[in-house]
Amino acid sequence: MAARKETGQQWRHEVSSQGSDMERGPEAAFDVEAFFGCASVSKTMVFLGTAVRRMTSFRPAFCPLCRSTTSSRCYSSSPEPTTEKSVPYQNVLKVEDRSSGPTKPLAKSAGAVVIGGGSLGCQTIYHLAKMGMTNVVLLERDRLTAGTTWHTAGLLWQLRPSDVEVELLAHTRQVISHDLEQETGLETGWIQNGGLFIASNKQRLDEYKRLMSLGKVYGIESHVLSPAETKDLYPLMNVDDLYGTLYVPKDGTMDPAGTCTTLSRAATAMGATVIENCPVTGIQVSTDDLGVKRVKAVETAYGTIQTPVVVNCAGVWASKLGKMAGVKVPLIAMHHAYVVTERIEGIQNMPNVRDHDASVYLRLQGDALSVGGYEPNPVFWDEVSDAFAFSLFDLDWDVFMQHIEGAINRVPALEQTGIKSTVCGPESFTADHKPLMGEAPEVRGFFLGCGFNSAGMMLGGGCGRELAHWIIHGRPEKDMYGYDIRRFHHSLTDNNRWIRERSHESYAKNYSVVFPFDEPLASRNMRTDPFHEVLTKQGCVFQERHGWERPGWFNKDGPVPVLDYDWYGAYDNSRNQNYKYNELLGKEYTFDYPPHHDVIKNECLTCRHGVTVFNMSYFGKFYLTGPDAKKAADWLFSADVNKVPGSTVYTCMLNKRGGTEADLTVSRLEAGAANLPLAPQSNGDAYYLAIGGGVAEHNWNHIRSVLQDKGLSCQLTDHSEDMGMISIQGPKSRAVLQEILDTDLSNEAFPFSTHKVCRAAGHEVRAMRLSFVGELGWELHIPKESCVPVYQALMAAGAKHGLINAGYRAIDSLSIEKGYRHWHADLRLDDTPLEAGLAFTCKMKSTVPFLGRASLEKQKADGLRRRIVCFTIDQKVPMFGLEAIFRNGVPVGHLRRSDYGFFIDKQIGYGYIQHPDGGVVSSDFIKSGTFTLERMGVVYEAKAHLKSPFDPSNNRVKGIYPSTTL
Repeated sequence: MAARKETGQQWRHEVSSQGSDMERGPEAAFDVEAFFGCASVSKTMVFLGTAVRRMTSFRPAFCPLCRSTTSSRCYSSSPEPTTEKSVPYQNVLKVEDRSSGPTKPLAKSAGAVVIGGGSLGCQTIYHLAKMGMTNVVLLERDRLTAGTTWHTAGLLWQLRPSDVEVELLAHTRQVISHDLEQETGLETGWIQNGGLFIASNKQRLDEYKRLMSLGKVYGIESHVLSPAETKDLYPLMNVDDLYGTLYVPKDGTMDPAGTCTTLSRAATAMGATVIENCPVTGIQVSTDDLGVKRVKAVETAYGTIQTPVVVNCAGVWASKLGKMAGVKVPLIAMHHAYVVTERIEGIQNMPNVRDHDASVYLRLQGDALSVGGYEPNPVFWDEVSDAFAFSLFDLDWDVFMQHIEGAINRVPALEQTGIKSTVCGPESFTADHKPLMGEAPEVRGFFLGCGFNSAGMMLGGGCGRELAHWIIHGRPEKDMYGYDIRRFHHSLTDNNRWIRERSHESYAKNYSVVFPFDEPLASRNMRTDPFHEVLTKQGCVFQERHGWERPGWFNKDGPVPVLDYDWYGAYDNSRNQNYKYNELLGKEYTFDYPPHHDVIKNECLTCRHGVTVFNMSYFGKFYLTGPDAKKAADWLFSADVNKVPGSTVYTCMLNKRGGTEADLTVSRLEAGAANLPLAPQSNGDAYYLAIGGGVAEHNWNHIRSVLQDKGLSCQLTDHSEDMGMISIQGPKSRAVLQEILDTDLSNEAFPFSTHKVCRAAGHEVRAMRLSFVGELGWELHIPKESCVPVYQALMAAGAKHGLINAGYRAIDSLSIEKGYRHWHADLRLDDTPLEAGLAFTCKMKSTVPFLGRASLEKQKADGLRRRIVCFTIDQKVPMFGLEAIFRNGVPVGHLRRSDYGFFIDKQIGYGYIQHPDGGVVSSDFIKSGTFTLERMGVVYEAKAHLKSPFDPSNNRVKGIYPSTTL
């Protein structure tokens, strides 16, 4: 190494005037003698196997989770952290005296201030500067990497069960392994030693095969290996209990110190400013003339920086920083640990290992291994200390020992290997194990880049770039909805029970197989609609969507209520016994068709041939009113919603890049007095917006931000909790509804895409003739107190017509069969309506400007470089999305969504395809190709369709059926 280029650590003093030597991944040694009760025992004699045997016979009498919030649940942090640890490297981490003040003078103003000098902070300021925003400042309260980044394992795995994450990881790898060295002439410490995923059963290997197929779309080399091939690659590994492995040769390891200091050096060279030893003491927020809160300045003990943008990259301290500005940051801190072994002969150059079933990882560290994982009983750190910087906690062996057992099973040589040092530091975790990013709903200009669940190093490059786009251009380039803070309903983000329970479950299940139909058990029944109790009694198997309980499917064997969270038995909690919901959920854990496939089939075919009722009450229900409501509607919605009152229009909302922020229905209302919740007070234009409940919070904030940016005088009011919503669909829906509604439901009197207020079984409701499943049908939007009586009258009227309940699993199947889009599945933020086959939702033939129109006009003129295509296969093979699409043997995309179409009796998938040479994807390009789909390494012939194979003429939604159906 001495003959090679200088490393990031060597020039660190140039970034900070009081820089310290920092070697890769400092690890702190635990007190071996005290643990084993023998002062004469040396560290090299303490073997991992000895530790396992010792811990199985000796359990500390004290509870490692010392502070309990109740007598029955004990899940708080261990005592105060230790602040001095020995480091098993030649150079010891030197912690400077923070009283010496900031390392550089503070600017009076900045275009943006990034707070936190860890992975995300450094990546964000680097990408901001690279995109031309050089008037930016990074403030670090101590030294770069202090807090959490400095002790991270630094692993990078390229394959994840998410196309967006694969792209984010690819960018991180590009920055760390190539770009920074090219730009600075410095090394980051990247080591490409490969990655090996361990499968101990068929389901796990099936998951890996799915990743392998997705990797082919992105050009990521990977290989499924047999146990014997795995042994050849990794001779020290026990393969007796293996089903197979997935080997990715170009995975590797990052050096936190080298990476962050190289990033800061590159950003500084482009004009950014990095200031260490400068804690933030406050954030000033002002309120503008429209009542909108905006970031004004950042306060420190050494001065104030005027700025319109603050980026919260403060890791486990992000919640405290958010409170300074009145912003809720729903994350929680936990202890996260690993140990470093002594030298292991023969381990050199071996790949990093993830044994998901044992919940353990093995990271190559020179001629040793770091061993860590995710346990079901992590230790919470409730009293987050501001003084904590390069400190560590004492390792709780009672919690950690399960990882040692799994590691010894996988690499038996570890049983006779000494433990050189331990690392137990804080990490931040979130309710869905995804980061928190984007502009906070409470304060404009306050951005989040935190809550990375131990993945901040490997996601940092991709997320730093997207966050920079967010700040500069208003929206990210990629579909970052899964990371956007606005994905969570505002009622949840300060709910301690929800944050704590869901974060625990996400941590404990981090290494679980990612199945298509998994549901959480933690923090359920947070938001329930008026039908919840009656549907529970009828066997409803609920799904959870951002707090809401919505029907998934209906069990024919009786009720399956969702019980309170049992913490998987951790912290001395008793497991729920005879938990029927959990048992049914367990049967969903398959990459095959689930056991109740025929139940969903019955729900779907009853809808196609008879009539079903869907509870869609979790939908967002908003009113848009005010003097500028028409101007707002023209600008917000891609379609022309300003038709006659009584009309309902399916439309999209776009961003300025033409990406689809939402799809929804907008109903034009009559002006008049308030009749809440069915109608608002309005002296002019008024609109009723119905939006999928899982994305309602995101849509609410998008609309509000657009209104603020345009300075429009409008009122947006939320009545989601005040109304229920049921959808009655199928060829017999008119016959059933005509018995309880006091209005004519004929095509002439009540045409498709219209609505009216009428009475249902004596109760006032708003009826809309719409369908999301491709059948004749109506939606009833019902005041909360009238929901159950209307439902009971409906079921009584429908009994002779065979009316049944159905859930969202049926909706998924029926909608894909019809070709209707699901937002955030086959319609996302990075898809335009033109690419998604939704050009009909755009008023391009009019002269009315709307948000995103210019981008669509340019895209239309240039030709589509990507577009969505429907595929069917003749074999009955389950697919769920992420399957690779090949045209003439060349990968051109992957499926976004797939489900079984019971009416056409085929597997259906939708995915976006691109021309291999970047050219226009024309109809001829699609028609002339031979397409195949790869599922788990197996290739299937597929047929491409330019239109939905089910009812392409839309006769059924018009009520036109074959005489044999009615």
